[in-house]
Amino acid sequence: MTFGARFAAALADRGQFCVGIDPHSALLHDWGYDDDVAGLERFALGAVEAVAPYCSVVKPQSAFYERFGSKGIAVLERVIADSRAAGALVLLDVKRGDIGSTSQAYADAYLDPSSPLASDAITISPYLGFGSLLPFVDTARRYDAGLFVLAATSNKEGPEVQEAVTSEEFGGRTVASAMLDHLRELNSGATPLGSFGAVVGATIDGSGLDFDLNGPILAPGYGEQGGTSSDILRIFGASARNVAASSSRGVLRLGPDPVAMRDAVLRANDELRALLG
Repeated sequence: MTFGARFAAALADRGQFCVGIDPHSALLHDWGYDDDVAGLERFALGAVEAVAPYCSVVKPQSAFYERFGSKGIAVLERVIADSRAAGALVLLDVKRGDIGSTSQAYADAYLDPSSPLASDAITISPYLGFGSLLPFVDTARRYDAGLFVLAATSNKEGPEVQEAVTSEEFGGRTVASAMLDHLRELNSGATPLGSFGAVVGATIDGSGLDFDLNGPILAPGYGEQGGTSSDILRIFGASARNVAASSSRGVLRLGPDPVAMRDAVLRANDELRALLG
């Protein structure tokens, strides 16, 4: 199955809530663990055990593992493997972006099934030009993987780039609109859903942007950062059914209690289903 088909099936089966597994130093201490590799392992694998059987998508942020070097990456490999074994899709949040052979190397690292870091999908940055992403696109197609391209993020600095207007040569549209148009083209004709998605903040205004991508959408900022189910419907309209609403701290702050984390996932799925289902 293509990633788009797996994504659509996962959301239909398990709901639209995505949990970020982000081992912040402060969270490790809140759980009573030291900020070291042993604490990282206990935290990350405990979170996976609590939430991965109940959510459609798990999204580990690679930087929080990379900071511990090779031993941290080894923990990330287990997070990916254990999450997939529990039935969740893994969206590895790496936000890579480069050109040529370097882009290809990144794509091989995260999307080639022979890699220990192979995931169902990754986040990528298009700000060297969308064409720089073609090695990622080709590799994702080869292995039925997915991509989530930064388009309209909710950080306060984002509009400096994303709301800038391109020259007439490139359509005279905002950068965010250009990214969405490229994704729409990649997903054209795919059923039930294309594999090339957008990252769009759950707290943005959203006016003037067309989110009818025929593809998946990741909406970080849901829950603890202020995004609500009503915001998902307001921003995405008819495309809200293709949105994975993502939260990290809203679930992880309840740890290390696995029941509390599990129940938070189930409540979020029920809330999203009630409004968007």
